[in-house]
Amino acid sequence: MKKVITYGTFDLLHYGHIRLLERARALGDWLVVGVTSDDYDLSRGKINVRQSLAERLEAVRRTGLADEIIVEEYAGQKIDDICRMGIDVFTVGSDWVGQFDYLKEYCEVVYLDRTEGVSSSQLRGGEKPLRLGLAGEVAFVNKVFRESRYVNGLEATAYWAADGRELEDDVRALTECASFSDLLEQVDAVYLTTAPAEHGAQIREALERGKHVLCEAPVSIDPAELEDLFALAAQKGCVLETALRTAYSMAYARLLLLIKTGIIGRVVSVDAACTTIRPVDRTDEKRLGRAWNSIYDWGPTALLPVFQILGTDYKERHIVSRILDPATRYDDFSRIDFVYEDAVAQVKVGKGVKSECELIVSGTGGYVYVPAPWWKTDYFEVRFENPENNKRFFYQLDGEGIRNELVSFVRAVQDGREDRHVDARISRAIAQVLSDYAAGRGVTELTVTE
Repeated sequence: MKKVITYGTFDLLHYGHIRLLERARALGDWLVVGVTSDDYDLSRGKINVRQSLAERLEAVRRTGLADEIIVEEYAGQKIDDICRMGIDVFTVGSDWVGQFDYLKEYCEVVYLDRTEGVSSSQLRGGEKPLRLGLAGEVAFVNKVFRESRYVNGLEATAYWAADGRELEDDVRALTECASFSDLLEQVDAVYLTTAPAEHGAQIREALERGKHVLCEAPVSIDPAELEDLFALAAQKGCVLETALRTAYSMAYARLLLLIKTGIIGRVVSVDAACTTIRPVDRTDEKRLGRAWNSIYDWGPTALLPVFQILGTDYKERHIVSRILDPATRYDDFSRIDFVYEDAVAQVKVGKGVKSECELIVSGTGGYVYVPAPWWKTDYFEVRFENPENNKRFFYQLDGEGIRNELVSFVRAVQDGREDRHVDARISRAIAQVLSDYAAGRGVTELTVTE
């Protein structure tokens, strides 16, 4: 009996898949089909698979073409399967020509021509990809552009920057627009990382013109304006999402779920620090006025676990800031302390002061430790009084969470519904803290000595 094996994700099973399975089956007497697991797809960077493993396995089974179905779970499994199962022929689509020649040592390798005109990527993203415009001048725009290349159904096509000196050549190769309004003419959706004070007006203009918006947190530093923007998005049938990459990290999401199960008992303290040292030119007033200060840049990230774990109904809050420029409220370090009914929290953010950037969640039965930089970690520990009970958790993280948030945004647009990892309640709480900071409410200012 001649055994044939093939592998694939088989997401949104279509005629092209079926045709490939039919031709694979014709190569022998027994066809084994390997369907990639969710975790293995994630490890390979395929994060926009729409169907679960169970759904994809069932779809392959219902074709009636597979004599045996297995799950592919790790790199190197193909060799193990071929040797263990006595496979005679390995086959895969012609878009992989040459990639699996190393298997010729173990069996015959056949590359099959793919069916033209149909693919899962087209079905996921539609015939026309979502045209994304990039608005902003900070270096982070470069990362967003790089990660957008991994997302089906999305194509960054144009950019606008008030000052593009930090943008890389790949971004500059896109269509350059003379203004934000011109950018909106060119695209279906916009990613915003402009000066926080400009977000409100820019988001309103984009929504009024029927454009979807993914805005780097904070969406607004005015709680009332934030409510108006969310209401406008709903009215216009547009997606307005907060781009806060940490919220889209698998490790962070699992951390929250574990804490909710009570694994460390009742949470009594959350401590988060986000700091970098990025000198700012205090003599360049125009640039300083558009710069992201410490509390606007890092505040939303550091506040996220506080509000998601302890909630937003704190009793007391106090901010201490080292403000370099009173006119623009530019701080190079701030500390925010919260007091809840039965818990406390402390957040430290800085762009001119460095500290250990870890996240620690303390409970009555243990604590969670996330090492620096905690906001883009793929690893954390749950620690107990008895070290023998400690547990370590590892999760794949591609693109620092940016790739995941772009996928979520595209899905929300395609499905016509919000898929917020940062809900409106959290966004409101963040906006309130930043609004109070801007107005100097509950803020102690440190004397800056040169």
